[in-house]
Amino acid sequence: MESNYHMIMGLFHSDVTVVYQNGLPVISVRLPSRRERCQFTLKPISDSVGVFLRQLQEEDRGIDRVAIYSPDGVRVAASTGIDLLLLDDFKLVINDLTYHVRPPKRDLLSHENAATLNDVKTLVQQLYTTLCIEQHQLNKERELIERLEDLKEQLAPLEKVRIEISRKAEKRTTLVLWGGLAYMATQFGILARLTWWEYSWDIMEPVTYFITYGSAMAMYAYFVMTRQVRIPLLETFNEMLMKFWLSK
Repeated sequence: MESNYHMIMGLFHSDVTVVYQNGLPVISVRLPSRRERCQFTLKPISDSVGVFLRQLQEEDRGIDRVAIYSPDGVRVAASTGIDLLLLDDFKLVINDLTYHVRPPKRDLLSHENAATLNDVKTLVQQLYTTLCIEQHQLNKERELIERLEDLKEQLAPLEKVRIEISRKAEKRTTLVLWGGLAYMATQFGILARLTWWEYSWDIMEPVTYFITYGSAMAMYAYFVMTRQVRIPLLETFNEMLMKFWLSK
């Protein structure tokens, strides 16, 4: 008990101390700019050496170089977990100063407790991964919604132009259809007069044949050039569908 008291007192008077509060490691560091002590509470499972080093640089902008080394001078990777770092002594290098840190030794766990702790660590890691994935999905959904709204704004003027052009085309098509009907009615009247009043059926039969065949050739030529057959009901459905998506 007395040896532990002397060890804690020795750590307290050093520039870097490590204590455990509520099961979490608290590292106290004297920052170089104002020579003030600052406490950093870390999470042993989810935090890493890189997180601790970034917290140091964010807290004191006067820190140009910070790194952690093992007692024999090997640099500790930024991805190393805090729980692994605190298992042994290490050196904290801030600018041109080197601090030898001795974390307090913790009692070793029994095999059953160690297995339970490993299960808890695995569960925490899975929960952390799930939360991160959900947050990533939310961020991605937000980005897609913003992009969809931006595309809707860009398409809105073009859609107005398309609707106006479609309306003009529909009006022109209606005129052409009624004109075609008037032409066919006029043609029918002329052929009827020529057949029953001016000439006989024997004379007009070849004429009506060639007129009918010529009309069929004209319609086929229109199809060959345009490669489309107008279906008003389908076009109306497409317009309704487009308006529905733009209004959402």
